Amino acid sequence: MVSLGPGFPEYIIPQAQAALAGAQVVAGYHTYIELLKPLLAHQEVVASGMKGEVKRCQAAIDRALGGARVALVSSGDAGIYGMAGLVLEICAARELKVGPPGDPGKVDFHLEVIPGVPALAAAAALLGAPLMHDFAAISLSDLLTPWETIKKRVELAGAGDFVIGLYNPKSKKRDWQLAAVRDILLKVKDPATPVGIVSRAMREGQGVVITTLKEMLAYPVDMQTVVIIGNSQTFTYGPYMVTPRGYLNKYQVTQAEGEGEAPAT
Repeated sequence: MVSLGPGFPEYIIPQAQAALAGAQVVAGYHTYIELLKPLLAHQEVVASGMKGEVKRCQAAIDRALGGARVALVSSGDAGIYGMAGLVLEICAARELKVGPPGDPGKVDFHLEVIPGVPALAAAAALLGAPLMHDFAAISLSDLLTPWETIKKRVELAGAGDFVIGLYNPKSKKRDWQLAAVRDILLKVKDPATPVGIVSRAMREGQGVVITTLKEMLAYPVDMQTVVIIGNSQTFTYGPYMVTPRGYLNKYQVTQAEGEGEAPAT
């Protein structure tokens, strides 16, 4: 399981690059395979489109069972809305025995999950520091999760004053959920709450906007957009969003070098 990070090849960690270089088969969603073209040479490619996740994972597992070294790729981090969970679910359903590389036990094949920079972290880096305190990540896609469940999670995250990161905020067929979320949160959050909208973070076509909860619907979003909604303490500072963790409330701040520095946690 190879995590690709947000998009640009320089954000793929060296371990993931080495796994791709050593793979005999690379499997993944068409869009992600296109991003990888500069890194692929000898590898056999197995690509499929949206809604082909189960067949893609099954094909990767079958090739691994056949003895091939397979890299199944996911954007961001494979364990965050990626394919790592689905692969393990399929292996469990098929009663396969898998283990990490170097596992001395008898296994059908070895499985390693290589981490990457998730979209939420890439978006937060471009916005400054919006995730410095507790936050919740919620996908607005109701293809696999009922809308009532998503709605309840948004309500509870809002009531708990979490910073909220929204994945999959809008698609061609799902064009109302983001407005519904905004309306839910306006019941418990100040309309002036800062909101960051980041599209295609750290890849071609990147866009970054900081607005407010009241005005957030004025900006275009799609499936490649992450929306970060601040908590009651989040503020803007120039081109940045900042969610304070509380250091300045606890430690004295001075301009003298070395004074007032908070201990590492």
